[in-house]
Amino acid sequence: MTDASIGTPEQLRDPNYMPPLAKAVPLGIQHVLAMFVSNVTPAIIVAGAAGFGFGSNSPDFPELIYMIQMSMVFAGVATLFQTIGFGPMGARLPIVQGTSFAFLPIMIPLVAGKGVDAMAGLMGGVLIGGLFQGSLGLVINKIRFALPPLVTGLIVTMIGLALVKVGIQYAAGGVPAIGTPEYGGLQSWFVALIVIVVTLALKFFTKGMLSISAVLIGLLAGYVVALLMGMVNFGNVGRAANFALPDPLHFGLEFQFAAILGFCFMGVVSAIETVGDVSGITKGGASREATSEELAGATYADGFGSAIAGIFGGLPNTSFSQNVGLIAMTGVMSRGVVTCGAIFLIVAGLVPKVGALISTVPIQVLGGGVIVMFGMVVAAGISMLSDVDWNRRNMVIFAIALSIGLGLQLEPGAVQHLPDTLRVLMTSGLLPAAVIAIVLNLILPEDLSGESTEEVAGGMAGHGTGKLPHG
Repeated sequence: MTDASIGTPEQLRDPNYMPPLAKAVPLGIQHVLAMFVSNVTPAIIVAGAAGFGFGSNSPDFPELIYMIQMSMVFAGVATLFQTIGFGPMGARLPIVQGTSFAFLPIMIPLVAGKGVDAMAGLMGGVLIGGLFQGSLGLVINKIRFALPPLVTGLIVTMIGLALVKVGIQYAAGGVPAIGTPEYGGLQSWFVALIVIVVTLALKFFTKGMLSISAVLIGLLAGYVVALLMGMVNFGNVGRAANFALPDPLHFGLEFQFAAILGFCFMGVVSAIETVGDVSGITKGGASREATSEELAGATYADGFGSAIAGIFGGLPNTSFSQNVGLIAMTGVMSRGVVTCGAIFLIVAGLVPKVGALISTVPIQVLGGGVIVMFGMVVAAGISMLSDVDWNRRNMVIFAIALSIGLGLQLEPGAVQHLPDTLRVLMTSGLLPAAVIAIVLNLILPEDLSGESTEEVAGGMAGHGTGKLPHG
């Protein structure tokens, strides 16, 4: 699927090869398009959870624009850490960094309904968590044993399950609309369904860039429909500045135990995800295994890129798996191409009008997109779990971790007497599930095995048929 004018097959497999600029720039922008929506969406979700006003008259509206800007700027900066490298930092591979969905189940409870005042504690967690994650580059190859597919698959599945409620709320009209007559109205769901239908149609009935950019194009289709229905307001675009630099300590910094613990834990998960993406890039683009230096360098860049973002009011970054697939599809392994995309991201982030334009997307349109994206997170977790040997031991680990984690998330009042910090962490669902799965996987003996899935299910249900009991 590559153009011979870009380079020879040997050149295209070389990360250090730079195609002609006229080819490299469009290929770099293609990487940005593949990750753009996923990159800015977490900032909008966190701002919405904190209670930022999305209307043109809201005093918090400039803060939303700023968070969208920082999502672009520091995704670009962290990507440059990976592609160019600084000392031991960076894999020097075509790795695209972007704002991470994985941290949302930690971030949302920390800021829920607390407004701008909650952002200082959040940024303190981003900073310390990023520094902790970066330090994992020293030991990343030694701790992978503690996170087999059973654990990582459960964690990814729990991330998706913790977020699907957000997608439904957005599609129905947004959190501020809950309890109003407009919430869940036909107009809201019509726009959200347009996004979903167009996204699915493009994903499964087209190929190439149309398929890869299905979510982006679906959002654009929903945006056009919302515009025709009078749901879009461009008033803030004209008032936004033409250029603005990142502001150090924009939200301030506070160091809260709950935030720091949550971000450090998720930093481990993010580091493992990055290791997987690096391995995918080297296998798919260069037909080789990743070196220890590449894995360590990628982890350094992943963590320290997040830490720097936190200083300026940005959210944590991670490597983006969709861009790994894009490299495999195009066959272009050049880190120079991704560097072009990173520069484009930074330039776009320095222009507040871009953030203001993104903020005009109605929440219902965004809801249609995140329903698909969060559903895909769940599906990715289930796909990882397909590699698990479902013997009695692994089923017990999965059952206990999922039951307690998801149960506490659904019924937060069950731990209402815990201290505030611990209660926030427990009701995230993700943290208790992950801790239980990791600990049980390390301490339960391996000899609890040798049974098929049907035998285990039948034994646990009290029947030999494998079916759950009735009544």
